[in-house]
Amino acid sequence: MSKVSGTDWKRLAKMRDEEIDMDEVPELGDEFFARAELHVPPKQAVTMRLDADVLSWFKEQGGGYQTRINKLLRAYMQAHQRKHS
Repeated sequence: MSKVSGTDWKRLAKMRDEEIDMDEVPELGDEFFARAELHVPPKQAVTMRLDADVLSWFKEQGGGYQTRINKLLRAYMQAHQRKHS
């Protein structure tokens, strides 16, 4: 997802199902899921030269560092697309 969620996930995780107000959420039936499609942008392997300290810092944050780098690059790209459109 490219947009940050406004949901308080920690608070929600602590709630019991009965405490969650679902009045405004439509029920999704079998037909919806039969037609649903997942669209994920394709990944492309690249060789990239990064400063050693930058790469080390991302790796120190734990697994998924390449995904985090990709998310930052995507946010930068989208900010510049909005600026020039």
